[in-house]
Amino acid sequence: MSDAALAILKNTFGYSSFRGFQGEVVAEIAAGRDALVLMPTGGGKSLCYQVPALLRGGTAIVVSPLIALMEDQVNSLRQLGIRADSLHSAMTEQERDQVEWDLLQGNLDLLYVAPERLLTESMQRLLAHIRIALFAIDEAHCVSHWGHDFRPEYLLLSRLPGVFPEVPRIALTATADPRTRHEIVTRLELSSARVFIDSFNRPNIFYRISQKRQGKQQLLNFLDKEHADDSGIVYCLSRKKVEQTAQWLCQAGRKALPYHAGLAPDERRANQHRFISEEGVIIVATIAFGMGIDKPDVRFVAHLDLPRSIEAYYQETGRAGRDGLPATAWMVYGLQDIVLLKQLQARSVASTQMRQMERQKLDAMLALCEQTQCRRQSLLGYFAEQLAQPCGYCDLCLEPATVWDGTDAARKALSCIYRSRQSFGVSHLVDILLGKRNEKTRRFGHDRLSTFGIGKDLDQTVWRSVYRQLLARGYVNVNHQGALELNEKCRPLLKGLETIQLRRDRYEPSARYELEYREVGRVVVTGEDQVLWEKLRRLRRNLATEQDVPAYAIVNDKTLMELVKYRPRTQSELSRISGIGQHKLEIYGPALLQVLTDHVCESA
Repeated sequence: MSDAALAILKNTFGYSSFRGFQGEVVAEIAAGRDALVLMPTGGGKSLCYQVPALLRGGTAIVVSPLIALMEDQVNSLRQLGIRADSLHSAMTEQERDQVEWDLLQGNLDLLYVAPERLLTESMQRLLAHIRIALFAIDEAHCVSHWGHDFRPEYLLLSRLPGVFPEVPRIALTATADPRTRHEIVTRLELSSARVFIDSFNRPNIFYRISQKRQGKQQLLNFLDKEHADDSGIVYCLSRKKVEQTAQWLCQAGRKALPYHAGLAPDERRANQHRFISEEGVIIVATIAFGMGIDKPDVRFVAHLDLPRSIEAYYQETGRAGRDGLPATAWMVYGLQDIVLLKQLQARSVASTQMRQMERQKLDAMLALCEQTQCRRQSLLGYFAEQLAQPCGYCDLCLEPATVWDGTDAARKALSCIYRSRQSFGVSHLVDILLGKRNEKTRRFGHDRLSTFGIGKDLDQTVWRSVYRQLLARGYVNVNHQGALELNEKCRPLLKGLETIQLRRDRYEPSARYELEYREVGRVVVTGEDQVLWEKLRRLRRNLATEQDVPAYAIVNDKTLMELVKYRPRTQSELSRISGIGQHKLEIYGPALLQVLTDHVCESA
C-alpha cells in the first residue's frame, strides 16, 4: 500500500490502517483497473472508492440510486474537508447550475448522480470537459433482475466502458448471492475486474427471531427493555400496517414516523430527514425505505412481518450497527405471514423460473426462522460462507430452542387436510381437530369426519404452530385461495416412514435469560463514564444543529466511545482517536478537548 494512500486515510478520514482488503481495492483502482467489491453494510465500502478518488485527482463520479443517500454522503464528506456535491431532480435550477460550474472548474473531488442522469446527453457533454478520476457504482445489486431492488436504469451503466474506456470502474454492494454476483459482472461488463468478497458476517449484530403473538406489544416490550432511547427501523409488509404501528408507538410514548411509497414526497423526505438528523427516532416503513441509508447509529432493526427472502432480511438488518457497535436484528413472524406470502406466490403470473426462484428464497427464509441451531451459521451458509463454530451471539446460542416429538400431531394435521378435501385454511382445520361444532363444520359435514375431535389433547395455539412448521418445512402447500394442500414430501410422514421434531414456540425471553437479553445488542455506558458520554453527545448535538447536519456527521458513536475510554488531553492525543482526521481536528478539536478537560476538573 502506497504511503500516499495511508496519508489520505489518516489525515482525511482519521483511520490509522485499512481494514481487510480495503487497501488492495484502493491499490487496484488507483492503478486504473476495475473492481467488484462485495462487503457487508458497515464494512467500509465507501473508503474503497473515496481514497482512490483523492489519489487519482480529477472528479470521481459516484452512481447512487437515492437522493437521500447522495445528500447523506455529501454531508459526511464535507465534514471531512472533501469537496463533494450531487446532481439530482430535487435541486433547483440555480443549485444545479452551481454544481455544474464547480464541476467544470475542477472544484469537486466527488460528484454523486443517479444512474438515469449519468448517461443523458447533457451530462455526457459535461463529463467530456473534465478529468474523471473513476466511476463508482454503488448498490450494484440493483442491476439484478432476480433482486428485490432491481432498477432498470442500472442496465444503462453497461455503456460506460465504451464511452469512457480509460476510466476505472468500481462496483459495490453489501449483498449478492452467486447468481446476483454473476449478473453484476455480466450486465456491467466487468469480466476483467478483480472481485473482492469479504465475509458476510456482521459480528456486532445480535440476531433474534420469535413467534408472533400480539406483535406490536412484543415490539414495545423489546423496545422498552432493551432500546429505550435508541434510533431504529421497524419494517412492515403493508402501508396500512406501517401507519397503524407508527401511530401506536407514538401513543406508547416513542418518537415514531411512518415511511412508505404512498406518502406525499414532501412528507417522506421530512420523515427521513428527522430520522437521520434527530436522536431516538424510530422509522416504521415498508421495504421502500432504507437502501443505502448511511446512518451509523441505528441500534435495532425490527421486522413485524416475515421478509420474502434471506437477501432482503440480510440487507434490511444490515442497516443496524453500521458503526460496529452492538445492535439487534429482531423479528416476530407467524402462521399468517407464511400463508399470505405463499398465497401471493400461488397467485403470481410471473414466469415459471421466477416463481420457482421466489419459492426457494422464501423456503430458505423460513428455514432460518424455524431452525434450532445457531442462526448466524445458517445465515452465512446461505451466502456460501462457513462458520466453524456456533456464534454465541444469537438467540438460539443464548437460549437454546426446545423440541418435542411432533410425529403423531403432524400426521393428524395432515390427515385433516386430506379428509377435508384440501380445500380449507388453517383456522377451519384446527376447529375440526378440536371438535368444534360450529356453523361451518356442520355445513360442510366436517363434524362427521374421522379427524373431528382427534386433536383435543393439544390446544389451538399448538395446532397453529404445528401447521406453521409443516408449511415452513415444505410438507404442505398453500393455493391461491389460502387453502392448505398436501404434496409428495408429506407422504413418508403420513405413512409412518419418518418422524418429525417440532419446536416449542417462544414469544418472549424466559425469565432465566431476560437479563442476558438486556445486555446484548445495545451500547452500554455506565457509572461515571455515562456522565461524560452525555456531555459529549450534547456537544455533538449542538454542533450538528448549528450546521443542520446529522449528529453522526460530526463524530459517530464509536468515536465518542473512544473519547470516553482514552480521554485525550492534547491535540496530538486527540488526533489518534479513530474517526478524527485533520479537518475535524481543526474544526471540532478545541470544543471536544474543552468538554474533556472540564469533566476531569469537575470530577477531581
